[in-house]
Amino acid sequence: MLTGRPLKELILSDDERTTLEQWTRRPKSAQRLALRSRIVLACASGLSNTQVAKQLGITLPTVGKWRSRFVEDRLDGLVDEPRPGPHRSVTNAQVEQIIAKTLETKPEAATHWSTRSMAKVAGLSFSTIGRIWRAFGLQPHRTDTFKLSTDPLFIDKVCDVVGLYMSPPENALVLCVDEKSQIQALDRTQPLLPLGPGQVERHTHDYARYGTTSLFAALNVATGEIIGKCHARHRQQEFVKFLDVIDSKVPKEAGLTIHLVMDNYGTHKTPKVKRWLLRHPEYQLHFIPTSSSWLNQVERFFAEITEKRIRRGAFRSVQALEQAIMEYLDNHNKDPKPFVWTATAEKILERVAGVCKRI
Repeated sequence: MLTGRPLKELILSDDERTTLEQWTRRPKSAQRLALRSRIVLACASGLSNTQVAKQLGITLPTVGKWRSRFVEDRLDGLVDEPRPGPHRSVTNAQVEQIIAKTLETKPEAATHWSTRSMAKVAGLSFSTIGRIWRAFGLQPHRTDTFKLSTDPLFIDKVCDVVGLYMSPPENALVLCVDEKSQIQALDRTQPLLPLGPGQVERHTHDYARYGTTSLFAALNVATGEIIGKCHARHRQQEFVKFLDVIDSKVPKEAGLTIHLVMDNYGTHKTPKVKRWLLRHPEYQLHFIPTSSSWLNQVERFFAEITEKRIRRGAFRSVQALEQAIMEYLDNHNKDPKPFVWTATAEKILERVAGVCKRI
């Protein structure tokens, strides 16, 4: 019977086990170091390399590499090997201290660390701090936003809307509907300096305002075609008028059901809207969860028109702005392409659960 090479014996001391467990439990440890610690702990429990790889969802060579590194160099073997060049003057303990301080503390009277403020506290050069941060993917100067939905029907609504995207009913039309409100007609105070060799397009930072408009839009999920209309305001009256526009554009086929995916904005649920729906029983509403605009595909189109037509445009009147918007819609509808939705409801819920667990 053929057998593989015998595994090197891996036995942990009490101190080593304590340190490894600390590295895996601390929520702000570097993920690479935490994974290597889990590999060693699993190997020390008597599992084979194949079993460890399957348990942790990693490759067999990865398990073999870190098992061998630990057997040869113990805890120091789990730290990345030094690159060729002069001898490293910063110890592993110093690196760990800097990483822990970056993740777990704030500088005095400030919201985040800079390389220079950390260098001053750690007694190292700011370039050394920068190299350590880059090695561990730390960027204290950057920030981002997030918001979790607190909708009690979050799961049901996600499954409902994603089901329409990925497996729509037969003889049905799915439209994502929303308003992009308060679009400003802005004109720069001085003429634009156009693009040139070695020079980006430039415009003044200040501008003059000439009013606002609101774009009502419905995205056909199957084709990518847009039904759009601009209104000065975005009340229930304007929304009902836009529903009439939608009704005039959709095909009149026997048995066709129109599914409208919308957010929970108040104008979408008024008595006037409800009366309109009673007169048009072929329309069915599907509301996305609160604080989940990413689930409405028309938001992707709003981002596209903002980037390609509105943000860098110059408009000296609301009429000029609305004309530019409608020209963009007409050009888009000449060759529409749908946004391809690939995230299943299960994948979305798993990701949300992961975020909740981390925070």
